[in-house]
Amino acid sequence: MAPGSFPVDELRLRLAPMELECDVSLAPLTTFRIGGPARYLVRARTAEALAQAIQVAREMEVPHFLLGRGANILVGDRGFDGLVIRNEVGGIDFHSDGVRVTAGAGVQVFPDLIVDAVARGLGGLHHFVGIPSTVGGALWQNLHFLSPAPKRERTVFIEETLESARILTEEGDLRTVDVEYFQFGYDDSILHHRDDVVLTATFRLDPTPKEALRRTIRENLQWRDDRHPDLWLYPCAGSIFQKLEGIGAGRLIDECGLKGRVHGNSGIFHKHANIIVNLGGASAEEVRWLIDLAQETVLRETGHQLQREISFVGQF
Repeated sequence: MAPGSFPVDELRLRLAPMELECDVSLAPLTTFRIGGPARYLVRARTAEALAQAIQVAREMEVPHFLLGRGANILVGDRGFDGLVIRNEVGGIDFHSDGVRVTAGAGVQVFPDLIVDAVARGLGGLHHFVGIPSTVGGALWQNLHFLSPAPKRERTVFIEETLESARILTEEGDLRTVDVEYFQFGYDDSILHHRDDVVLTATFRLDPTPKEALRRTIRENLQWRDDRHPDLWLYPCAGSIFQKLEGIGAGRLIDECGLKGRVHGNSGIFHKHANIIVNLGGASAEEVRWLIDLAQETVLRETGHQLQREISFVGQF
């Protein structure tokens, strides 16, 4: 990137003891494996460090972006001209009451949190097996999964297990808030509308026989494997478009004959038309071309307007 006007020496000093990295490729830090470099990147491994990094960026008015597992985003080929704050806040603490657990915002829901909970015979989070998300990202999007058993009767949401969270508000205050604060919706939460940042979250789980938990996990993984790409073979960002009331976005795209359509090194997945995959060396521009194609074709042929579920980050 060309040199900018950021006061890098002051930024590095105020972020200490965290290391300020320069010109870091973001592609390996996303599930799409696509994207240019971040001008600056810092890794926050504690709740205090994450709050510090966010506050410094705000006070110095440095453009910044909070990055977790890198799912549900597409980073532009020109990267992000500012500070990327990598959320690596760890820690899993099971409470003495035997049903609650507090986890850092950077903890991976799967495998880390789910595996530890199931080992203790605690259910609730096990429905989200196989979905790449940090705890913070799960609250951001109200992580959900349409359980295949019994009869895929309902969608399970992360809000059902959340008890409270420690957040840094957009005003700069540290607060503990309950589940109602998040105003959860489908693929939505207060975090989409306020510049709050989750630092830790506490979940209330259900004592459940381990074999029952493992059976549901096997069923959910099989259901996902039949429909979703293996991220090692086909990097992707998950569902591209939001769910439409009464009809699936993937079904509309499929009915328009776009399933399996390839553009450059990207393609609409042959098993699930609401997923675009990186076939190897795909660019953000190629992915955006397919997104535009799907939106324009579906609107023209069905009258339905597809809305993106994933976020665009950086410069394209």
